[in-house]
Amino acid sequence: MTRSLCGRFALLLAGVFCIVSASTAVLGQNPFGTSPDSGNRVESSRDSKSAAKEPERIFRTNEEWQKLLTPEQFMVTRMKATEQPFSGKYASGHFKGTFVCVCCGAKLFDASNKFESGTGWPSFWRPVSEKALDTAMDYSEPAEARVEVTCRRCGAHLGHVFQDGPPPTGLRYCMNSVALSLESEQGVPTPSRKSSRTPASKSTRKGKPSNGDIATKKPGKQAEATEPKF
Repeated sequence: MTRSLCGRFALLLAGVFCIVSASTAVLGQNPFGTSPDSGNRVESSRDSKSAAKEPERIFRTNEEWQKLLTPEQFMVTRMKATEQPFSGKYASGHFKGTFVCVCCGAKLFDASNKFESGTGWPSFWRPVSEKALDTAMDYSEPAEARVEVTCRRCGAHLGHVFQDGPPPTGLRYCMNSVALSLESEQGVPTPSRKSSRTPASKSTRKGKPSNGDIATKKPGKQAEATEPKF
């Protein structure tokens, strides 16, 4: 009796195995119609694309940067000075194209995201990508803690970001014109005159409209500076 039951059970298992094998042969190796490692390839592809978006870092000494930049560009981007308000060529007006880092050419801001803040510096409500910029608290001014904005690719000082911008982000990226270069929509730099102004000095790094990165129209209560959240 026991042998008979075992035999029947073995035949049942054999039948199930045959059915599963036949189904696999018809549907393929994966019931979802993809190869077993396709998921790995997709993840690998995503990782590759993510890595491609992360800018390759550029490291140079100040001596090397001095040879590549004008005195004013060097003072602002490498020594963290601020240009005089309303002196930059991008301080006001509307442009087409992409603003890139004057030091390394990394894409930073789309011209369509520029707005008139009335501060005397070009202002944007968002960057082309959160991967393009780095931010850090700046306590260089005792009266006001600010959030510094730098180019992630080369570390160039660009300006500061404040939480008094327009919707939808509520942010105001207050940049130095001299730290930016405008590329046309075809990716060709737009013609520009070489600046004849004297280099910016560190003494211009105040947080008021007459000499620093702050809006002319202040909110009723000054909010404590915090790093922006994307």
